[in-house]
Amino acid sequence: MTPDERRRSLLRRHRDFRLLWCGETAGKFGASVTGVAMPLIAVSELHASTFQIGLLSAAAWAPWLVMGLPAGVWVDRLPRRTVMLAAAAVSLVLFTAVPAAAWAGRLSTGLLLAVALLTGTAAVFFQTAYTAYLPDLLSSADQPEGNAKLHGSASAAQIVGLGSGGLLAQLAGAANGMLANAATFLVSLLCLGRIRHRETPAARDGRGGDRALRREIGEGLRLVARDRWLRTLTLYGATSNMALMGYQSILVAFLVREVGLAPGTVGALVAAAGSGGVLGAFAARRVAARVGTARAMILFELGLPALALLIPLTGTGAGVLCYAVGGFGVSAGVVAGNVIKSGFQQHYCPPELLGRITASAAILNYGTIPVGALLAGVLGTAVGLRPAMWITTAGVPLAALVLLLSPVGRVRDLPTVRRPADPAPAPAPAPGSTAATA
Repeated sequence: MTPDERRRSLLRRHRDFRLLWCGETAGKFGASVTGVAMPLIAVSELHASTFQIGLLSAAAWAPWLVMGLPAGVWVDRLPRRTVMLAAAAVSLVLFTAVPAAAWAGRLSTGLLLAVALLTGTAAVFFQTAYTAYLPDLLSSADQPEGNAKLHGSASAAQIVGLGSGGLLAQLAGAANGMLANAATFLVSLLCLGRIRHRETPAARDGRGGDRALRREIGEGLRLVARDRWLRTLTLYGATSNMALMGYQSILVAFLVREVGLAPGTVGALVAAAGSGGVLGAFAARRVAARVGTARAMILFELGLPALALLIPLTGTGAGVLCYAVGGFGVSAGVVAGNVIKSGFQQHYCPPELLGRITASAAILNYGTIPVGALLAGVLGTAVGLRPAMWITTAGVPLAALVLLLSPVGRVRDLPTVRRPADPAPAPAPAPGSTAATA
């Protein structure tokens, strides 16, 4: 590729990346609509309790605890684009079922929980396959730009989706707002289906079945558990996500019931806070280049998210700025940190094991999300919504102490040289017995 071509944006010179970008951005928009519409359905149409609202958020993430590890192995065995297509198709059908049930008068909290569980399972496969597919689609030199563009557009889509979710709920009803999410998965299907790139076939060792599945799960777990960088980032992700989902799972109930805002205002306010993600994606590579990737991660994951402590102070009138500023800081810091982390993993992890490594890390990263949602629901019921917001938001900056006190806090840059694949384990009667957790 010539220098002139290299200077052109990936979106202009790489057709397949452009299609992936369009499909992923559409999916993020729909997911953001759901993030507002689903709790609003529970609050305004089903009059669900605070605990039920927390349970609904937990259900969307609980599949990571059950399916996360085997999904990583299956993604490494199967064509990843095919996995993404199947997951998008399943989500399209399920999200269409919610407004259909509302029209038929059959909408219930149980149905919402079932949809959340099943679409959460589809998301496990889509996210794992997507993370492993990108390094095969893009060259190593293009991956930093690709990560920044995908995270930036995802944040922008989140802003529009959150605002649209509240507005749609106010104008057409919360259940009808789910049609927007269903439509985005149709767009995702069309975009993914038009990608011409055919990924490198997965390596086969001729062994299959349950024993091979356990062995391959063990490989991913060992890589994460034994590597200090992967282990640190995984532990941080677990603690951070528990705190983030803690306050986010009861946020809509807090803003509607405690602060007294209308659904349309809630959507607009959450969208304004989410705009920090665009700034974070834009700034991540530039700040990392100036101060180093490790130092930038500490800055983004500890400094900016400390503004989360403003969120429990949210009130009416000018008091809504407390949430806007606090949420903006959290969004900017989390997205910027994710851009840096994504680039590190894609350069550092062996490509043939990336699906398993991603899933092994995600079992903790995402597995604590339903725990955080359930704890927030219990806290909100026991001590009230505002005290629960104080407890959960305090955990957001505290989680970054895992990074500060780890090897990440003692270096300028994260490693840039790919780690070797884990050597073959010594013969053992039970290949799955080494599945340690980080």
